[in-house]
Amino acid sequence: MMPVFAQTARVKGIVLDKNNLAVSDVNVTASDLVTQTNENGYYTLLVPANKKITLIFTHISLKKITVSLSLKTNEQYEFNLFMNDQQEQMGEVIVTTNEKRNTTGVTTISPEMIRKIPGANAGIENILKTLAGVNSNNELSTQYAVRGGNYDENLVYVNEIEVYRPFLIRSGQQEGLSFTNTDLVKNVDFSAGGFQAKFGDKLSSVLDITYRVPTNFAATMEASFLGGSLAIDAVSKNKKWSAITGVRYRNNSLLVNSQDTETNYTPSFVDIQTNINYKASAKWQWSFLGNISQNKYDYSPLTKQTKFGTIDNPITLSVFYEGQEKDKYDTYFGALKTTYKPTENFTLKLITSLFHTQEQEHFDILAQYRLGNVDANIGSDTYGDVNYTAGIGSQYSHARNDLDALIANIELKGIHDWNDNVLEWGVKYTRESIRDRIIEWEVIDSAGFSVSAPDLDFLKKDEPYTIYSGPLAPYQNIRAKNFNNINRFSGYIQWSKKSSIGNSEIWYNAGMRFHNWQVSGNAINGDNQFVFSPRAQFAIKPDWEKDMVFKISGGVYHQPPFYRELRAADGVVQPNVKAQQSIHIVLSNDYSFKMWSRPFKLISEVYYKTLTDVNTYTIDNVRIRYAASNNAKAYAQGIDIRLNGAFVPGTESWFSFGYLKTEENSADRGFIARPTDQRLKFGALFQDYMPNIPSVKLYLNMVYNTGLPGGSPAYADPYLYQNRLNDYRRVDVGFSKVFIDGANLKPNSTLFKNFKELALGFEIFNLFNNQNAITNTFVRDVYSKNEYAIPNYMTTRVFNIKLSAKL
Repeated sequence: MMPVFAQTARVKGIVLDKNNLAVSDVNVTASDLVTQTNENGYYTLLVPANKKITLIFTHISLKKITVSLSLKTNEQYEFNLFMNDQQEQMGEVIVTTNEKRNTTGVTTISPEMIRKIPGANAGIENILKTLAGVNSNNELSTQYAVRGGNYDENLVYVNEIEVYRPFLIRSGQQEGLSFTNTDLVKNVDFSAGGFQAKFGDKLSSVLDITYRVPTNFAATMEASFLGGSLAIDAVSKNKKWSAITGVRYRNNSLLVNSQDTETNYTPSFVDIQTNINYKASAKWQWSFLGNISQNKYDYSPLTKQTKFGTIDNPITLSVFYEGQEKDKYDTYFGALKTTYKPTENFTLKLITSLFHTQEQEHFDILAQYRLGNVDANIGSDTYGDVNYTAGIGSQYSHARNDLDALIANIELKGIHDWNDNVLEWGVKYTRESIRDRIIEWEVIDSAGFSVSAPDLDFLKKDEPYTIYSGPLAPYQNIRAKNFNNINRFSGYIQWSKKSSIGNSEIWYNAGMRFHNWQVSGNAINGDNQFVFSPRAQFAIKPDWEKDMVFKISGGVYHQPPFYRELRAADGVVQPNVKAQQSIHIVLSNDYSFKMWSRPFKLISEVYYKTLTDVNTYTIDNVRIRYAASNNAKAYAQGIDIRLNGAFVPGTESWFSFGYLKTEENSADRGFIARPTDQRLKFGALFQDYMPNIPSVKLYLNMVYNTGLPGGSPAYADPYLYQNRLNDYRRVDVGFSKVFIDGANLKPNSTLFKNFKELALGFEIFNLFNNQNAITNTFVRDVYSKNEYAIPNYMTTRVFNIKLSAKL
């Protein structure tokens, strides 16, 4: 028999009067379930899940309020309200938690699921990578590609404020922490394409995150071999002030030490984040979002041994290192937001933000390698040893890259709501000031001879008949100094309406964006450029016995170049790079149904994107290098399917499948695969518990991606080298023993009497120990003149223990 707690959800919140003071002794009822607000106006009630219920708020001297809602299993829904003695103050309120997802193509992800699902980089991005249209083959990175786009084409908002990431990071293991602190999250919405005009100017996706507003004191803690976190909720006595603050520390040594390279690795990834709210009155509210992040990455490689080849011809690459890498990324972010609601149907928002990043990437590393054939004769005394050296050489890499960027924003938004219509508009000014110095070179020696730069090879074609008398140049050499300012004006207006045709419900949304910008600095003055982006959505829920919603969305999407897109392969900023343009068409269907007497949803989406003025690029680990030209066109097409529901009673899981094909045509040379041409994707996120011991939970995170184009030398012409990396396969599993869950498992000792949650988890990353490669290292065989691509493997199987608690 299914446990009772597996079919419940929780409603909580705070009740205030017209003077913004807490109201105690308010009766909150749902059928035969009853609770009361305490002296602070706070209430919490466990209610049945997956069915419509009616909450009734009553007080001896205030008017009754009725709320209808339907929540998913284990969902935590916060509903705060005002009560007074005027009947017209509030009538019946209908809360439909999944309406936005059904009609606007948004995927809503539970914060509880985000916190519990295991992953080398656990968090929101870890969950996104299991969705059909989202791809990543780097578990050390929080960056992701959506439907053929790259890492720079995704919008991320926290509390309607656009957030940024450091510029210089080139490797996933340098990233450290995602901006989003999972412990602070209330709601997560994600759109993989065809999104509304109110969202900014990017080509691929929108991640819209809302932090929660505390209603009482609470604390959340987590500790594991990968680091720890602490989050504290605080509320003032008069309930006007509230704050939620989180501190995080992460150390990737456990993961990095599982790779082929033996290193001295001393990382330090720390951040502190706070969201402060002030309710000046029922009509006026203020909030501040702040973040300080300090990421230090000290890396001294020692040795590396990679085995590859075939069973009959095994080969080993042994590398001995000297030198070190010292990187630092310090970011500071602050945003002030005020919301003023002069009437029930009109809302104004003013948002200002400032982002400052100081980054350095300094390294001098000498790598001396030996490429050898391994003795594969089982009966030999030297079986498994290198018995023949095929190639020797060395590589010296040097960088002194420094960047300082300051980005300031000010934005005004308005929302007009009348009848079933909503009109939204906004205008925004952005100033970007970037100071960047690049000094980066590489020297390669093979068998005692310096390998010349690829662009000098044409000078040596007649050797040995013609003596080469050109310069001795590094294999790669990039030197540039860029001091640039970018001024941007952007805005939007959109209209939404809910209506009906007969007994069928319909939703409309139509809008447009504009963006104007100009690049200046370094004795350059770019053109003043302008783009216009109309967008629309339409959804219909037919009056059928089957619960289905059909949607079509799309429009014109522009991505005006950000700093990295302006910087060409030689490091020099090109001020007149145009905005890339994409036309989206997305057709989708949501089918909700019952199976095994439990709720399920099948979501299917077909999409097509045509792109012009494409700024081509290459990807090396997570670093993107652009051509800083607009001489290409491209397209992306595919289908995403996801089935989610209660495969196990009282849990939510999903299985996803995606097919993608994306190609580009550069300078009319013909269509070839783009670097993000993922083709096939399978993802699964599964939750379970032991029927006889429901306090023992299991969480499974599985991803399979076919190989991405790549693995060719960075200097190679993609039209000549259309190689693909091997398929990416990864399974992470977590087991958790829940000692206290606040509702059903109570603390049995006075030591833990104040705990609401307490759990101990055991995680296995890369359960099947798959060897996944992110890039290739190329070395030369001095005898056969062959060049070998040696895979740079990601992490192997790793074990982790995690303790989590909530007060």
